[in-house]
Amino acid sequence: MSTYTTEIDVRFRDIDAMGHVNNAVYATYLEQARTEYFRDVLDADLSALATVLASVSIDFRRPVELTDAAVAVEIGIDELGTSSVTMTHEICTGDEVVAEAEATLVSLDPDSGKPAPIPDEHRSTIESYHGI
Repeated sequence: MSTYTTEIDVRFRDIDAMGHVNNAVYATYLEQARTEYFRDVLDADLSALATVLASVSIDFRRPVELTDAAVAVEIGIDELGTSSVTMTHEICTGDEVVAEAEATLVSLDPDSGKPAPIPDEHRSTIESYHGI
């Protein structure tokens, strides 16, 4: 199964009083990676879609520090449902996995706000890109 990877710079503002990337910033890294995934893979602007983040969980392996300079976020697809997609994420510095995460996005009907089927063009692109 194929994955999508993007690199994100570690910024000074990401660092907390303990000298490492604050745990809340990891969620921002995941969000930025998903936004780039939608742009690069689905040719879509995530902010223009009726899609919401239903859940996110992060398991931290080791702190990221400013000297790491950048993280690579790798995205895979764990489950592709009728109206939802569960993405797996690995955040790495070099060859080391520093955090693993899972996020579920739900496609909504923009009028009712209720779950709606993932658009066919997005579903077929996800299946093709990831070989599922």
